[in-house]
Amino acid sequence: MVKVLADPSLQAKMHQYQIVGRAAPTPKNPVPKIYRMRLFAKNTVLAKSRFWYFMKKLNKAKKSGGELLAVNELFDKGPTKVKNYGIWLRYESRTNTHNMYKEFRDVTINGAVSQMYSEMAGRHRAHPNTIQIINTATLKASECKREHILEMHDSKLKYPVIRKMPLVSKKLRNTFTAKRPTTFVR
Repeated sequence: MVKVLADPSLQAKMHQYQIVGRAAPTPKNPVPKIYRMRLFAKNTVLAKSRFWYFMKKLNKAKKSGGELLAVNELFDKGPTKVKNYGIWLRYESRTNTHNMYKEFRDVTINGAVSQMYSEMAGRHRAHPNTIQIINTATLKASECKREHILEMHDSKLKYPVIRKMPLVSKKLRNTFTAKRPTTFVR
């Protein structure tokens, strides 16, 4: 049996990190304010880099003049149930900066953010480094706004069975056969 390897670029698996840090204590400010951020990144190195990117914008604290107090990866409590996620973001296009709200259905927030990054790349040609996630939330069915999410809330939702192949018994199975299989439902 040949194992098919998926292209890793198609599976941009994002992880959620909680990073706590501050500017380094100085004689002028011996107890600097501590900041905690929830960030999405592919690994801890990129998450730390993103943290210092925002810290530089917030309070002029650079990596060289600051310290990290904690780096933790956050996980979903129930990754077996499909949920609705809302993501508020801003991104830079070729001409301007835009604010945006998007909704996704996934089993984890990491999966929803991965979907968001691939959709932004496809629909808006937005590079991942130009996207800033402002907020994420798990939405109830009544809070959803987007049509492609609302149509999934129907309790009588059914999907057609496209190719239902009858299972041939073990003794009649062949690797090669002279006639094509019938793939329609009899």
